[in-house]
Amino acid sequence: MCGPVFPHEVIGFSGGNKYFFPGIAGPEIINITHWLGALMTSMAIMGRVDTPVRQVVDRAASSIPTPRFCISLVMHGDSLHGLYVGSMQGAWRAAAELSAKLDIVYVDQPFQRVLSIVPPMYDDLWTGAKGMYKMEAVVADGGEVIVYAPHIAEISYTHGKVIEQVGYHVRDYFVKQWDQFKHFPWGVLAHSTHLRGVGTFENGVEQPRIRVALATGIPPQVCEKVGLGYLDPDTIGPEEWQGRQEEGLLVVPRAGELLYRVKAGSPRA
Repeated sequence: MCGPVFPHEVIGFSGGNKYFFPGIAGPEIINITHWLGALMTSMAIMGRVDTPVRQVVDRAASSIPTPRFCISLVMHGDSLHGLYVGSMQGAWRAAAELSAKLDIVYVDQPFQRVLSIVPPMYDDLWTGAKGMYKMEAVVADGGEVIVYAPHIAEISYTHGKVIEQVGYHVRDYFVKQWDQFKHFPWGVLAHSTHLRGVGTFENGVEQPRIRVALATGIPPQVCEKVGLGYLDPDTIGPEEWQGRQEEGLLVVPRAGELLYRVKAGSPRA
């Protein structure tokens, strides 16, 4: 098995046995693994080497009778920084440890607003959501992530109709109303929680920790329907965000490639 290793919102790091399960698996294990990750929240699981989802995947892969061999690549930008060849566990773990050093950016303190500039390779919100959840950990309580992607005009080419039915919500919105939502694809529910981020649902009131706004080609009425904010992308000048970190503003070019965290010992680390 050959593939890249980088921080991943469902399993911690991509690669290794993930390319078998759920890579070539059916919807049952896809839904189980994604919902398990969502229950832990992507903010807690992303960039972690040892996770319950990884344990499920490795357990499933242990049932494969054919000998398995792993080639794990660690890219940083357009450059290859690591190539590990060996066992599924050994090669993948070595690659994950390098990726943790290269692909996680640590900041001194959280920001009030983050402008995530999503590159064209993400052509719908289903994939472009990486611009939110890879930034979530460095947004201050009550702060905001703006997903800036004028080229995105669809929530999801595959799952859009389902997402428009359920909307974007924090994990507990679904967990505490499980009978109402358990019949929807769990992988779609997981995506919903990834983009909306952590928060609470008490006495029928949902309280996300941060705000999420789309500055995309998705119309404002659709954003409102699914529970997200809207900003006209034509009113945003990314260059105006540059060099304003001391003001609590951060702009991230090519958002979704790197995972951001607050340094240990800093506020809300």
